[in-house]
Amino acid sequence: MSDALVLNDIRRTFHQAGNDLQVLRGAAVAIAPGETVALVGPSGAGKSTLLHIAGLLERPDGGEVIVDGEACSALSDDRRTALRRTAIGFIYQFHHLLPEFSALENVVVPQMIAGVAKPAARKRASELLGMVGLSEREGHRPAKLSGGEQQRVAIARALANSPKVLIADEPTGNLDQETAERVFELLMRLTRETGVAALVATHNPDLAARMDRKLTLKNGLLEAG
Repeated sequence: MSDALVLNDIRRTFHQAGNDLQVLRGAAVAIAPGETVALVGPSGAGKSTLLHIAGLLERPDGGEVIVDGEACSALSDDRRTALRRTAIGFIYQFHHLLPEFSALENVVVPQMIAGVAKPAARKRASELLGMVGLSEREGHRPAKLSGGEQQRVAIARALANSPKVLIADEPTGNLDQETAERVFELLMRLTRETGVAALVATHNPDLAARMDRKLTLKNGLLEAG
């Protein structure tokens, strides 16, 4: 089975006030379907930059990003956008749900943007909300949901288009310890059940240790452990 996400020799330099800041110096990783990889490192190490590049939100200065077997660095902006919609799911520290829409509608929207007909999108959204334990809350708007419930909706939304790759940036960082634990367990279970490859940035060493692998971003490179 081929890797769902490959980062090969990723380099990224920022130019600030006449100085060059080389954040990524050849970062590389390959993640298999169903595998969870923790991304750790101090603030400012470049974790968010790496996630943005892996999620096709930003282009590297050098190296290659391969998503589901497709090399992406030289693709047109339209093709990269299409891949983000269908092959990549995103979860952030803050849920970023649309406040005027219900939980169900928040999971429907990304599917309709990707071209799924509304009835099929509603059926898929209802199934996903059931998987995250929110069947009885699907008609509620975000303001009527707890923080943990909102993040569970965000997980369902990220999986709405059956992505091959899941990019998560501190997905439990805005939750209390007990809620974070429940959300983390749910995320790990769904990752394995759906076969999505997950790259998860976290500052929580306990959560990182429970993923399949832990990679530390240090001096622009990814190191095991």
